[in-house]
Amino acid sequence: MRALKEAKNLGIETVYQDKAVIGCLNVAQNIFIGRQPVRYFGPFRFLDKNKMRKEADRLAKNLNLHISYPDQDVSFCSGGEIQGVAISRAMYFKAKLVILDEPTTTLAVSGVKKVLSFIERLKKEKIASIFVTHNLHHVYSVADRFMVLSRGEKIADVKKEETSIQDLENLQLRKMVTVI
Repeated sequence: MRALKEAKNLGIETVYQDKAVIGCLNVAQNIFIGRQPVRYFGPFRFLDKNKMRKEADRLAKNLNLHISYPDQDVSFCSGGEIQGVAISRAMYFKAKLVILDEPTTTLAVSGVKKVLSFIERLKKEKIASIFVTHNLHHVYSVADRFMVLSRGEKIADVKKEETSIQDLENLQLRKMVTVI
């Protein structure tokens, strides 16, 4: 738990393949989970639900998420929208680095496109990202650099302009690899 807090303090956020959201909470609650804004009334603290809703709505619009309203249960979101909620969290809390661990693994084609669009948005916001995947076709269009690992050992580290998807696929055929 301490390492997680330290990472967040350094501006590192993670988007997990298993979505890292709580299905029984709404979109706004999932964006702010663990870091809910509060307002004070004398000695009492109250969740600032209006701020959570307002910011969640702004983030959803900013990322073109098709979420009806911020109080919508996240369980009613598509897979791509759920990943968008996790990415919204990273953007709101001003992440300097977002680590995406297999974010497209269980998504339909439309969800994959949405996640790739989110990654492009991170780039525009000058937020660095590491996209861990086994699927080159999901990452190739948005990547600037590829680090290829085989059983924990680095076997390639190349800029996109120095390689092709075919070259990277040939590495995958020779060894079991992960592209970062």
